[in-house]
Amino acid sequence: MTEHVATARPRAFTRDRLTRALPLARALTFRAGLRIARLRHWLAGRLPPRVRGRLAGNVRAAELAGLAFAFRARAVAIVVVSLWLLILVPWPRDLYYLAVAGLFFLLGYVPYRLRHHARAGTIKLGFTVLDIALMTAAIIVPPPAGLGVDWPIQTRLRTPEFLYLLLLLGEAALTYWPVAVLWTGTWIAAIWSLGVWLVYSRADTVRFANVVHDGRLSAEASLKVFLDPAYVGLTPLWTQGIVTGLFTLLLAIAVWRSRGTMLAQVRAEVVRADLARYVSPDVADALAARAHAGFGAPQTRVVAVLFADVVGFTGMSEGMAPERAFALLRGFRERSCKVVFRHAGTLDKFLGDGFMATFGGLDGRGDGAARAMACAVALQDEIDAWNAKREARGAAPVRVAVGVHCGPVVIGNIGADQRVEFTVIGDVVNVASRLQAATREVGGRILASDCCLSAAGPDVAGRFTRTLPLTLRGRLQPIVVHVAE
Repeated sequence: MTEHVATARPRAFTRDRLTRALPLARALTFRAGLRIARLRHWLAGRLPPRVRGRLAGNVRAAELAGLAFAFRARAVAIVVVSLWLLILVPWPRDLYYLAVAGLFFLLGYVPYRLRHHARAGTIKLGFTVLDIALMTAAIIVPPPAGLGVDWPIQTRLRTPEFLYLLLLLGEAALTYWPVAVLWTGTWIAAIWSLGVWLVYSRADTVRFANVVHDGRLSAEASLKVFLDPAYVGLTPLWTQGIVTGLFTLLLAIAVWRSRGTMLAQVRAEVVRADLARYVSPDVADALAARAHAGFGAPQTRVVAVLFADVVGFTGMSEGMAPERAFALLRGFRERSCKVVFRHAGTLDKFLGDGFMATFGGLDGRGDGAARAMACAVALQDEIDAWNAKREARGAAPVRVAVGVHCGPVVIGNIGADQRVEFTVIGDVVNVASRLQAATREVGGRILASDCCLSAAGPDVAGRFTRTLPLTLRGRLQPIVVHVAE
C-alpha cells in the first residue's frame, strides 16, 4: 500500500503540472497566432484587398517603366561605346566589335519586348547571364584571324575592358529590383573568374608559381616575369572580384532603399486617390502633403462659399421608386463634383439633395470668389444639358438653386479625435446658405452677394440681370444681391 501511494504521487504531480501548463500553452499559441496575423496584416499594408490590388498594379507599372528605362539607357550606352570603338579600333577590326555590340543590343531587346510576359523577370535574369558571357568572351577571346593583333591571349587580361562589365550592374540598378543587381554581380564574378582561370590554366601561360622554386625571387626577375606577354597573375582577379562584390552589395542596398521609396510613393498615391473618393481632391492632396505639419489647424482666410440644392426634390421623389430617386441624386452629385473640381473648388459636404463647396480655402490664390461665380454659372449650364437629356426621354427637368457669398471665415478641422471634418465656419456660410434658400422667393436660379459679383469676370457678370436689396432670414440688415434667371 505504501509503495502504491509513493508511486502514485509523482504521477499525480505530473498530471497537475500538465493541467496547469495547458492553459499557458494555449495562451502562448494564441499570442503567437495573433502576432503572425498582425505581421501578415502589416505586410499587406493595412489596406483592403481592392486597394492592395491597385497597389500591386501600380508597383508593377513602375517596375515595367524601370525595365523600359533600363533598356533605353542600355541602348544609349551601346551607341556611345560603338562610337568610341570606331575611333579607337582600326578598320576592319572595328566591324567585329560593332557586330558584338549589335548582338548585345539584341540580347537586351528580347527581354524588353517580353517585359509584359508572366515570367518576364526570369527571362530578364536569363538574358543577363548571356550578356555577361558575351561581353566576357568579347573581352578575353581575340578577334578572328586577320582582324586582330597577333599578341598572346594573356595580354587581353591586362586591358581595362573589365570595367564594361560593371555597366551591366548600372543597368540592373535601373529596374528597381535588388535581386537583379545581386544576380548580375554574382554572375559577373563567376563568369569573369572562369574566363581568367581558363587563360591562367593554359600551358603557355607564365605564372609566378612556375618561376619561383625556393620561395624567393629578386626584384629584377619579378619584373621580367611581370613584363612577359604570356604572364597572368591572380592578384588582379582577386581585386576585381572584391571590388565587384562590394560594388554589387552597395548598389543592391541603394536599389533596395530606392525601391522602398518608390513603394512608399506608390502607396501614398493609391491612398491619396482612395481618399479623394471621400474628400475633395485638393483636400486629399493637402492632407497627403502636409499631414505631418499639422494639417487642419484653424486659420482665418477669405473664402467664397457656394450652396446648391435641388428645388422640390422631396416632391419629385415622392412619386418615384427608391431606385429612381437614388439614380437622380447620384446623377446630380456626379455632375456637381465634376463642375466644382473643374474650378478647383473644395466639396465641403453633401447636404441631402444639395451640397456646400468652398473656393480659396486651401490654395490661397486669391481668386476664390471669381472661381465660385464661374462654378455657379457652369453648374447651371451643366444642369441645362442634363435636363435636355432628361426631357428627351420623358423625365421631368431638374431645377437647382445656388447661393454664393464670400468673406473671412475660420477654416480647419472640427470634431472629436475619432472623427474630424475639414470645413469652414463663419457668418459667410450662413449668408450663402440663406441666399440659396432665398432663390424660391426671388425667383432666380443664382443669388450672389455684391462682393462676389464684383470679383466675377464680365462673361459671368452678364448672366445676372437683377439687383435688389434683400433681408435674409434671421438677419436685421439687408444686403445687396444679384440675381441670375
